[in-house]
Amino acid sequence: MTVASPSAERSVAVRRRSPLAETWANLRRSWAGMLGLALILIHIILALSSPYWVPRDPLEMNSVIRSQAPSGEHFFGTDKLGRDVFSRSMLGGRVTLLVTLIAIVISRVWGGLLGIVLGLVNGRADELLMRVVDALLSIPWLLLLLLIIAVMGTEMWVQTLTFGFTYGILTVRVARAATLDFVTSEFVLAARARGERRRTIVMKELLPNVLDVLLVDGSMNWSWMLLGFASLSFLGFGVVPPTPDWGFMIAKNREILAVQPWAVFGPVIMLSTLIIGINLFSDAFAKALGLDRSQGAPV
Repeated sequence: MTVASPSAERSVAVRRRSPLAETWANLRRSWAGMLGLALILIHIILALSSPYWVPRDPLEMNSVIRSQAPSGEHFFGTDKLGRDVFSRSMLGGRVTLLVTLIAIVISRVWGGLLGIVLGLVNGRADELLMRVVDALLSIPWLLLLLLIIAVMGTEMWVQTLTFGFTYGILTVRVARAATLDFVTSEFVLAARARGERRRTIVMKELLPNVLDVLLVDGSMNWSWMLLGFASLSFLGFGVVPPTPDWGFMIAKNREILAVQPWAVFGPVIMLSTLIIGINLFSDAFAKALGLDRSQGAPV
């Protein structure tokens, strides 16, 4: 009886590893990717748990302690209205994370599916719709966001749909480009020869092969969405005051930057660490999948 060597058994185990397990194994080898994932998880945990443990009411104003420096009672000091900056910084990412995460899913769904369909059809309809996409992409993204929100309103659901639509436009181009690499593949040609419907080809043949590109592109677009949402809040088109929000906190406390810099530094640190974490993770995620990160870079 032949006994397999330990090295042969390990090689068989590696070959039998699922794509998800293989991706996770590759990701774990990247310290930057794991650091990025840790930063993202920390921010999500803070957003979910902070209402239960922050030391002060983030909406409570006290004119006696306005613009105070950090202390044992107020870790980041107070803002110009006497509110606790630390508590507001911890709570400032709740709406931002909720809006951008839902918007990312919306943009992947409609933009990804439309891009795959256009790549499969590749005819006059494809040419016409891609010219529309090019026209929309020629508009500065912040101006487009402001235009839609100014017309539709600043409610949270409007902002979520606006970000989902705006970044879905970018996804259409990315998904179409990725689909064009597979439309001439043998499995797609075989599905067409069997007479399968386009919907079946899109969902069963193309989507599983384009999904990794959409996920990497989505992780990168998430950081751009966070900057976009913070920019809108900074300009006064974000969350409704006095709800804590990082961009709004930066805008309202920039006047006291020389007196109490932590009123601005607190939300800046929270926002920047989240974006750094997303960028580190998305870069490592792309490498773990064997993709070039530039494939999904925003224009």
